[in-house]
Amino acid sequence: MFTPGKALLAVLALTASLLVACGDDGGGGSANELRLWHYEGPDSAMGKAWAEAIKEFEDTHPGVTVTFEEKGFEQIQKNAQMVLNSDEAPDLMEYNKGNATAGLLSKQGLLTDMSAEVTERGWDKLLSPSLQTTCKYDERGVMGGDKWFGVPNYAEYTMVYYNADLFAQHKVEIPETFDDLVAAMDEFVAAGVTPLSVGGKEYPAQQLFYQLALSKADKQWVDDLQQYKGKVDFHDEAWTYGAETFADWVKKGYIGKDSAGIDAESMGVAFMGGKFPIMVSGSWWYGRVQSTVKDFEWGTMLFPGSDMALGSSGNIWVVPEGSENKELAYDFIDITMKKANQNLLGNSGGIPVAADPAAITDEKSKELIENYQTLVDRDGLAYYPDWPVPGYYDVLVSATQKLINGSASPDEVLDELAGPYEENLANVGG
Repeated sequence: MFTPGKALLAVLALTASLLVACGDDGGGGSANELRLWHYEGPDSAMGKAWAEAIKEFEDTHPGVTVTFEEKGFEQIQKNAQMVLNSDEAPDLMEYNKGNATAGLLSKQGLLTDMSAEVTERGWDKLLSPSLQTTCKYDERGVMGGDKWFGVPNYAEYTMVYYNADLFAQHKVEIPETFDDLVAAMDEFVAAGVTPLSVGGKEYPAQQLFYQLALSKADKQWVDDLQQYKGKVDFHDEAWTYGAETFADWVKKGYIGKDSAGIDAESMGVAFMGGKFPIMVSGSWWYGRVQSTVKDFEWGTMLFPGSDMALGSSGNIWVVPEGSENKELAYDFIDITMKKANQNLLGNSGGIPVAADPAAITDEKSKELIENYQTLVDRDGLAYYPDWPVPGYYDVLVSATQKLINGSASPDEVLDELAGPYEENLANVGG
């Protein structure tokens, strides 16, 4: 996935501590400039770690300036292909991983094959096989291939965030099982409280839908969907359960009917403002919740009743094929993979891929990383629902909104998901 909270931003954050402007604002750059795009907020774990990486890069590359441009996730998601086909492309960019995004751009020749650099710099030794899957693509643009088109320096997964004070205020037990979770939501509804903070305008709602389906699925089901290893039936037990349960949660008042128009940022802000007892979303929120929430006790848990959760490597560093300063881009990636930067990321609420475990001293950060390791140990990272098909993100947003507003039945929504998937499968020869 991807990373949230910054969706639909169209600003360029020219932050003095991170940027010294040089050259003109047009396309291209110079040998003394590294043009960097990413969409992590400054208070996020990645934002903090990468700000330090920029400082270290400029300290170790005298005369070279990092020109950092902050983009919104949605902005890059929708415009990357056009930008990378122009002279506006940066030298280094954070990008979403998966067949529909990095895979598609690699197939189109818009990303640099970094295989030789990965081996030479030893990045492959730092990343587990499960994390490497989203970095490597074949000639069809399908992940799990043999060529490296991206490198992550963090990992991510989805979980349940909860407001412990709201649970205590309403005398509701913090759930340990799926049945406990349902019972808790019933108690909140009875008290006039909508249990779940949900954003249906962007990724959060579709990820909850997928998580419900995952609770009835297995790893083969995931591999069939994501890597085209077997036939996918969108009316099987898992997909049907996911769609019907999501629709039922709306009818029962667990999910607000107004959430179809709520974006990810508003969802997170509402939870952090103490307005909802539960939010199901990703570890990318963790550092921000940790630094923002001061007036109530909160915690997290893996989604109960499921061995799998959405998750993977984090978004990946990609080097556009048109980059004029590829060596500088590789040097910056290298800094983000070093122990010092990894440790900072881990202590700031992120999930590092190459930190020193003994250096992670924050207790909540330890819990975050331990839960991630639990998922890894049981092979429970199930990627994201929009990955298999180019343009599938928008299909899923629309389909999930229909479950929220009741404009389509679960069966009709599943038909809506099946069509583009089958069409894409024919195109890639899966």
